Amino acid sequence: MTASLQPEEFDLMTSLGDVPRHHARTRGDKVALSFEGRETTFAALDANSNRTSAALTAAGVKAGDRVCYFGKNSDHYFELLFAVMKLGAVIAPIGWRLSAEEVAYIIDDAQCGLLFVGAECVEVAEAAAAQSASRPAIIVMESGAHAHPVFEAWRDAHPAEDLNVAVAPEATALILYTSGTTGRPKGVMLTSANILRSRRKLAEASMGWNEWKQGEVSYCAMPVAHIGGTGWCLVGLVNGVKNVVARDFNPMGALEVIQRERVAKMFMVPAALQFVIRTPRAREIDYSSLTHILYGASPMPVDLLRECMDVFGCGFVQQYGMTETTGTVTYLPPEDHDPKGNDRMRSAGLPMPGVEMAILDAQGKRLGPNETGEIATRSAANMKGYWRTDEATATTIDGDGWLRTGDAGYIDQDGYIFIQDRIKDMIITGGENVYPAEVENAVHGHPHVAEVAVIGVPDETWGESVKAIVVPKPGVTPDAADIIAFARSRIAHFSRRVAWNF
Repeated sequence: MTASLQPEEFDLMTSLGDVPRHHARTRGDKVALSFEGRETTFAALDANSNRTSAALTAAGVKAGDRVCYFGKNSDHYFELLFAVMKLGAVIAPIGWRLSAEEVAYIIDDAQCGLLFVGAECVEVAEAAAAQSASRPAIIVMESGAHAHPVFEAWRDAHPAEDLNVAVAPEATALILYTSGTTGRPKGVMLTSANILRSRRKLAEASMGWNEWKQGEVSYCAMPVAHIGGTGWCLVGLVNGVKNVVARDFNPMGALEVIQRERVAKMFMVPAALQFVIRTPRAREIDYSSLTHILYGASPMPVDLLRECMDVFGCGFVQQYGMTETTGTVTYLPPEDHDPKGNDRMRSAGLPMPGVEMAILDAQGKRLGPNETGEIATRSAANMKGYWRTDEATATTIDGDGWLRTGDAGYIDQDGYIFIQDRIKDMIITGGENVYPAEVENAVHGHPHVAEVAVIGVPDETWGESVKAIVVPKPGVTPDAADIIAFARSRIAHFSRRVAWNF
């Protein structure tokens, strides 16, 4: 029996605050969130988010105000998220690994008056709050050796009545800060419409890998400060299934949860999947409940993908997107994943339902099949814009709604998108363009290579040459010449002719 949301149910959820309301009515006794032994039903999630909304209102939070969260993953984070969204306010999660100075910058940029903090981040949060001009009040999510209000007591001092604030679907609901490679991080403004309208298009398409059966479980282990964390858990909550929230990613913990909770679907980045399959017990776990693993956020070497397919024995779905596109805009379906390997496994797949993709040159001209340029996308999932940075928004999204991703790639004759690398990471050697991700994919398959990173280094003859930095597998001594020969045999045309370094 399916538990997936039917397209018409989206009419009952115009903003994200409506998600717990709707499921409290239709499946209130079902578990929504499971966190370290604490289970919260959809009815309790709705009531707790109402209490939190009332507490936020008492603290002076109103529509449009920003509320920050700084901590690891928690079920209470999602209660806070829905409470903020029920008020028409905005939640801005902050990466828990950031320094006090970096956190202070985001607090001030988001103009947060309230900072909710995970127990593991109190010391850094206090230092950040002291450095910031905003000087936000701190509420800690758990009790401990601190003098701040504790979330549950703060929440439960208020009634569970719904304040029924009218919230427009196009109002900013979530700000996610991009890490960036240069300069300060930018806040990406996402709306309820960005999330719900794109999910409706997917529900209308009736794709098997996107459908959930009653009783299935989703595993949420990616950090909530990223779209892969908050976004993936929202997928499960929107679809009304149980979501097991991990405080942070731990390979052994992931294996235990998959087996104990009978996880059906999960999203992980390739690096996390590699950690899991390298765990000694990885081949002893019962994965029979797993139907699909969704992966993305960085390139996945084909050899690693094949190994994961062998270990987990479930369907795999490539996901390509970015924070600015509310996550996924293309997918590579399970049927395009072949254990023997194929060309399509090197692609990011096809556009999601309702998503347009194009390849543009530097002047914005649309290129044809197999021509390399910048990947651009247009859909209801495109961000509202960058927070307080209109100039950056204008250079990213043009007047026709096309969002430039900054990724270089091409679309083949069948409509599959192939990503070669970030445009700025391209190496120009001997007049030829080489994308590090392409070379990394080739080197990774060598039997002595555990991990690889490829960079460009100055070269008097070629301008730049390709340098591969390799971490060997245990017990082997890699031979540079052998690895270079191996990679050259797997890379087509110009990449075989470039100057190499090791």
